Amino acid sequence: MSALILALVAGAVVGLALGALGGGGSVLAVPALIYLLGFTPVAAATASLLIVTATSSTALYAHARAGNVRWKAGSAFALSGLIPAALAGAGATRLPQAVLTAAFAGIAALAAFKMLRPALQNAGQQVRPVKAAATGAGLGALTGLLGVGGGFLAVPALVSVLAFEMQAAVGTSLLVITANSIASLATRSGGAAGLDWAVIAPFTGAAILGAWDGKRLASTVSGPLLQRLFAAVLLAVAALMLIDVFV
Repeated sequence: MSALILALVAGAVVGLALGALGGGGSVLAVPALIYLLGFTPVAAATASLLIVTATSSTALYAHARAGNVRWKAGSAFALSGLIPAALAGAGATRLPQAVLTAAFAGIAALAAFKMLRPALQNAGQQVRPVKAAATGAGLGALTGLLGVGGGFLAVPALVSVLAFEMQAAVGTSLLVITANSIASLATRSGGAAGLDWAVIAPFTGAAILGAWDGKRLASTVSGPLLQRLFAAVLLAVAALMLIDVFV
């Protein structure tokens, strides 16, 4: 199968995940870029940030039109992660590729288990600013280090820490993803020069189109079912990456 077809298929799946779940696209983008398209972990992280920035901003527009974005709270949450994202992005290029791959596999497994857990009901719960800021900073550092938008962790964090309902958490997570990805890209700009744009461009285009389909899919398929299916995919990806590192 040609690289172009692989990029289009992988991009469509990434976009569907971002549009439907408000996150998780980069958790698929990085291993797809590494194992299907031959990128190194460092190059895959940079390319993933480019793809996720474009895709999440498109999905953000769709969710904003539907009234699913809490701009004030989401901006404050994202702001706390900007500096950690930039610092971690600068340091990521100095780490061994095996370490990055193993760390990414661990995060993918963690995200899967979080998606399999039943959603917490936090309506009326008091929001703690310090905890919210610490969570936002952690998500920012994760984005910079591994090239993931952090939406797969942002959604449950917004539900449990800021007491958002699920639809608002999905929409607002896209704001957080976009901000963190841009901050991390600012410190990786030198690494974008050697990327294969003949692969990244169609990958990104397919992801953007997939995000719109994902938004429509979220309105027709139950959220728990989507999360369980995606969690199964993440567990499989994590297992394959760990086997690649240790076997």
